Amino acid sequence: MWLTIGFLIIGFAVLVSMKKNMESKLAFIKGSMESEESSTKANSIIWWIVSVVAWGIVSIMLIVWSFHTHFG
Repeated sequence: MWLTIGFLIIGFAVLVSMKKNMESKLAFIKGSMESEESSTKANSIIWWIVSVVAWGIVSIMLIVWSFHTHFG
């Protein structure tokens, strides 16, 4: 149970702390579409989205597993 709670809290804290940085990268990309640096920043935003989705899926699986082992 503590593994699930820790994973959720730490993951959410990392997500919130990186959100502002991703917003500034997105604003930069909107401002200069043709830049090489813009492509790099877009790549990092895509990987951030992929990692957030993976964190969400693992979190859901941990919650289901936790309820299954403790209450099932």
